[in-house]
Amino acid sequence: MLEKMDLFFENRLEGYEEHMLSEIEGAREFYPFTAGRLPAGEGCEILDLGCGTGLELDAYFSRCPQGRVTGIDLSAAMLGALADKFSGKCQDGSLCLIHGSYFDVPLGEEAFDAAVSVESLHHFTKKQKLLLYRKLWQALKKNGIFILTDYFAESEELEKEYFRIYERMKKEQGITDGGFYHYDTPLTVEHETEVLKEAGFSRVRILKSWGATYTLEAER
Repeated sequence: MLEKMDLFFENRLEGYEEHMLSEIEGAREFYPFTAGRLPAGEGCEILDLGCGTGLELDAYFSRCPQGRVTGIDLSAAMLGALADKFSGKCQDGSLCLIHGSYFDVPLGEEAFDAAVSVESLHHFTKKQKLLLYRKLWQALKKNGIFILTDYFAESEELEKEYFRIYERMKKEQGITDGGFYHYDTPLTVEHETEVLKEAGFSRVRILKSWGATYTLEAER
C-alpha cells in the first residue's frame, strides 16, 4: 500500500539511519563522499533538499564546523531528530530547518554557494524535477554547484515500468489528490542529466557510483 511521503518516514524513524547505512550499497562511503564535494569555506551557505536526519550533514559539519546549512524536509519527525542531533547549530542559526516541500518552499536568488540532495529525489517525474531544478538554479550563486547523490534506474525500460506500477497502485487505492506518496520512481542517469541541463546547469558530470547510486555534480 502506498503511504503519504511524510508518514512513511515518520513511521520508520526508529532505526532509519542504521537501515540507510546498512541496507543501501555504498552508503557508508557515499554520505561522506557527498559531503566532501561541498564547499567548506567560512560562512559557506549550503542548501540541503530532503535533509532527513542529516546523514550527509554529520560528515559535512565534521569537515566544516563553520558552515551554514538550510535543510528542507517533508517529515517533521525527521527534522526533529536532526534538530536534536545539532541543537547547538539550530540555536546559533547555522542550521536552519524548514518543514515543507522543496517544490513549494521559496529558495531565493543567488542565496547559496551549493546545494545537496541525498537519496531523496528518486520519487518524482521529469516534469516535477524540471520545475524544481530551475528554481534551484536561480537559488545558487554564480559558479555554485548542486551535488546529487541518488538511486537511478538501470534502463529506460525499467524507468517506465516504475512509473507504470506507481500509477496503477494509485488507481487501485483511489488516490487522486496529487499529494506525495512513497514509491521509488527513479530516472536513468541520462534522463536526470538532461533535466538538469534543460533547467540551466552548464555542466553535469558523474563523480562516482555505488551500484545503482550515483553522485552527480551540476554546475550553475
